[in-house]
Amino acid sequence: MKDLFDFCRFGDFRLNSRIVRTGLWESEREKSGNFTPEIYNRYENMAASGVGLIITELISLYPRDAFSKYSHTPHFNQFVREAKDLTDLVHKYDVPIFAQLGFVQYNKHANQNMRVEDVSIEDIRKIQTDMIIAAQKCAYAGFDGIQIGLGNYYFLARFINPNFNTRIDKYGGSTFNRLRIVLEIINVIKKTTDLHVNCRLNAFDGTNMGMNIEETIEICKILEEHGVDSLQITRPRSPQFFTQENKQKNPLIEITDKIIKNVNIPVILGGGANSLKQINDILKRTNIEFISMQRPFIYDPSFLIDWRYDGDGISGCKTCNNCYWKKTSTCFINRQPQLNVGTFTD
Repeated sequence: MKDLFDFCRFGDFRLNSRIVRTGLWESEREKSGNFTPEIYNRYENMAASGVGLIITELISLYPRDAFSKYSHTPHFNQFVREAKDLTDLVHKYDVPIFAQLGFVQYNKHANQNMRVEDVSIEDIRKIQTDMIIAAQKCAYAGFDGIQIGLGNYYFLARFINPNFNTRIDKYGGSTFNRLRIVLEIINVIKKTTDLHVNCRLNAFDGTNMGMNIEETIEICKILEEHGVDSLQITRPRSPQFFTQENKQKNPLIEITDKIIKNVNIPVILGGGANSLKQINDILKRTNIEFISMQRPFIYDPSFLIDWRYDGDGISGCKTCNNCYWKKTSTCFINRQPQLNVGTFTD
């Protein structure tokens, strides 16, 4: 019988639990891009809490991206050194950490937020090169893996979606062709680094011309065949979708369970759970083995300690979504400073 606090395998990693922390915004970084003491403190609290795997907040590929001022960037001079300090800190608790790489807009000179069909082959090569270089920097910084953002409304999510990609060259048309830009990136990353490659993917997009569940399963199979080591299933409007009213009606549970039956790599359920009982119920009645959480860690980075100690627990997060709308990594309800729970000494 599966339990949230099982020691378990995730690819080549041994996890301390089945909980995956997913990040989104990093509002506490300095304007120069430097990591602040609050960031290190928060990550240590999460690592010491019993989390299985940490996925960072978005590391935005481009400084002029729509979300760049709310996220990390691999371009500032001290990124590798400061990120290495962060990964070393997390590793002291035997917790693997992945870097989330993605971008929302592709801008070229005066052309802002370019459409998929307007991106040239030269642009595609630049995007691929930039992603590969960012992944290599993450490898130098000690990250165990990367998460490539193919979900929500990130640029690559639109590129692989027939609702947005109307290209007529080899990067458009069939499912495989729309995925080609990503598959070529993955091929180089796997050849040049030892990184675990995870892809965050929309289960569907809810439009008539977009991806449906059947195509999502096909995409998952193709990604696995081309070297992807694990998947995280989300939806375009996550986390806004997960509110107090509809948190019990999470369609991702059934879809993730179906995807798991069609691939042989770990698959993470992306969000929506907020209590130990709810998570264990999902684990027991489905094939799902890993569940990600984001907002509960914003409310309290150390909440898993109480859950393990009490044998029960419900997150104090009220699903108000202010942390999302205000693009901040801090909670507007629980404003008390979080004490560092780390106990190790160098």
